[in-house]
Amino acid sequence: MEQTRFIIAGSFIDGSGAEVCRNVFLAVKDTIITAIGPVADLPRNDEAAIDDFSHCIIVPPLVDCSVSLSRSPSVDRRVRLSLEEAGFEKKAALAAQHIRYCHSHGVLGVADSDDSIGLGEHLQEVMPQGSIIDIRRAGKDFLKIVYSSIIDDKEAQNSRLNREGLSLILQQKGNKKAVVVANGRQGVQEALAAGCDAIEQGYAMGKENLREMADMDVLWIPSVLMAKNGLDGAGSGGDVTCRFSLRYVAPGKADPGAETFWKKMLAEQLAQLRLARELGVKTAVGTGAGSVGILHGESMVEEMKLFIKAGYSLEETIRCASENGARFFGMENLGALAVGRKATFLVARGTAQQLPRKLAYLEGIYVDGAPSRNF
Repeated sequence: MEQTRFIIAGSFIDGSGAEVCRNVFLAVKDTIITAIGPVADLPRNDEAAIDDFSHCIIVPPLVDCSVSLSRSPSVDRRVRLSLEEAGFEKKAALAAQHIRYCHSHGVLGVADSDDSIGLGEHLQEVMPQGSIIDIRRAGKDFLKIVYSSIIDDKEAQNSRLNREGLSLILQQKGNKKAVVVANGRQGVQEALAAGCDAIEQGYAMGKENLREMADMDVLWIPSVLMAKNGLDGAGSGGDVTCRFSLRYVAPGKADPGAETFWKKMLAEQLAQLRLARELGVKTAVGTGAGSVGILHGESMVEEMKLFIKAGYSLEETIRCASENGARFFGMENLGALAVGRKATFLVARGTAQQLPRKLAYLEGIYVDGAPSRNF
């Protein structure tokens, strides 16, 4: 039986939404958190194994509720096109690289929206032990249905499916959760009436739909970074990649109306997110990584910053970026840190006031109570 290991944190956010705690210890035995308490109550034992992170903050692992592991976020259209036409091995290598990016940035759970060629089982076999993140695959583990077209000035009322077709799919979903990409008042209203479990994007859906989502306990994955990325690119006349809060711009043809459109969309989505918090809508972070300019792993910090800009506290944002997604997708070993749960967490140097920025520069990642060998 393993010896109990004590881990000291200068600050601790458990992911439940509770306020940050100072000077906390975690006791870990056989991969499980067995105790959490103030450092002043730490058992006195000269032989005890202690990992001292009193200069750091500990938070739960992150969960990205919307990624495409086999798609490239490159701003170069030629690169994206060549990868779309690539064979299985090349796509598998790209997906494995994106998994490593996620892991190194503390994103230990993802919902993969695009595994049409069956990369999942192959990746589980070829990735090194300890670097596998918890992956939920559209089609296999949950349903991902694109109901509305991508947002536009007409509130994205054009649907790829009709209302009857969506209802039929959701009636036959069985035990699988259904995430529906829907925008505009009508599109979201129809998705909710059909019985979806989560709305992704939800641009211009309006207050009444948000109220309905709160009443029905439907999860919202707002994808705010898409609008921010669109605005950054429109303002420069090119495409943009988010990378550690810096903007890398590629040449592109300027669109005179794009900047006004994306500025409006971003402002409206932030206002909706603020209202969702007030109404009690359960929200989760999903970046859309793999879309143009949205990088796997590190874009989580950018999306979290937007939640905070919308009025969420740091603690609430961490819950949205971890616990809410983990519970929705059934990731049993991820989520909030509590006694009896797996000792899997992130260590960031600094204080809570420096989050979420410092999550881009992690001090360490613990998986099942031990430092990750692949970090």
